[in-house]
Amino acid sequence: MAVRSPRRAESPTQAMLSIGALSAATGIPVDTIRTWERRYGFPVAERKPSGHRLYALSTAPRLRRIAQAIARGHRAAEVVAAPETTLEALLATLPPAPREQEPSPRVERSLGPTSADAGGGLLEAVHAFDAERLKRAFQADWARLGPLEFLEQRAAPFLTAVGQAWEQKELDVRHEHFASSVLGDFLRAVRSPLDDRARGPLAVLATLPGELHGLGLQMSALVFALVGWRTLPLGVDTPVAQIVALVREAPVTAVAVSCVQQRRRADAAALRALRQRLPRHVALLVGGSSAPNTVQQRGIYVMSDLASLDRWLREWTRERGAPGRGGPGAPHQG
Repeated sequence: MAVRSPRRAESPTQAMLSIGALSAATGIPVDTIRTWERRYGFPVAERKPSGHRLYALSTAPRLRRIAQAIARGHRAAEVVAAPETTLEALLATLPPAPREQEPSPRVERSLGPTSADAGGGLLEAVHAFDAERLKRAFQADWARLGPLEFLEQRAAPFLTAVGQAWEQKELDVRHEHFASSVLGDFLRAVRSPLDDRARGPLAVLATLPGELHGLGLQMSALVFALVGWRTLPLGVDTPVAQIVALVREAPVTAVAVSCVQQRRRADAAALRALRQRLPRHVALLVGGSSAPNTVQQRGIYVMSDLASLDRWLREWTRERGAPGRGGPGAPHQG
């Protein structure tokens, strides 16, 4: 059910908000506001002659109520376009929000407050093996932050916090595997519709022999999908010869390798060997918390974070880099 469009302001002095001001007032990213407007018909913008969006001041309180409902488990499709009476009724049925607690030292501070669970309650959900609570929190932050910000501000810090808790013996291996599984399932679910629409260049995703952490590949795959690239995931602990064989069998534009374990010297040697065996036109992209930044070889691009990967892919797409050009420049190119 679509929201009825508000009347155009009668008075030229009526307060209006730019989309940036509306985002600042509600905590909802600009891209999310645009997506909701396109998909659900709310919020409704007026256009200046320059084409910039302007929103009635009354839009902000409703968007904050929508964000509150999403943060407590409702889907955007259910609440963004709902009539005001329905939205109020939904909010009235929600239980009181949990009281904010002081994060435990050294671990949960790295998570920061989430829209669904302020105070680092995600690790509590991991302790309790509460998959539904984790999924609701991930969904709320996905809707509030947008994809790239979700990966950098929520998913990556969550994995860091889980790893720190495991090192400090506050979590066991079963907890770490559970947390990784729930996040991995969520990433696959949100990436699936993007993969279905992707028509861009093809990339192979893998980790090197001995690297057993695969969530970095899933996060990278989501960035590729957001830009419209297609991916062929080979998974973890992949022999260099198998990566090379696939590249020679498919029209691959890039190979992306994730490095998480502390094996910089071994990884640097394996990356040089892989680069030498790849066709010259295939770019080799390297990222992850332990990516060796000392690799000095033409055609290897070290990504400092997912935002760097996003920029590299978008620049390549804009330029339509042809085979043999090596793609656009990137940090730490050898």
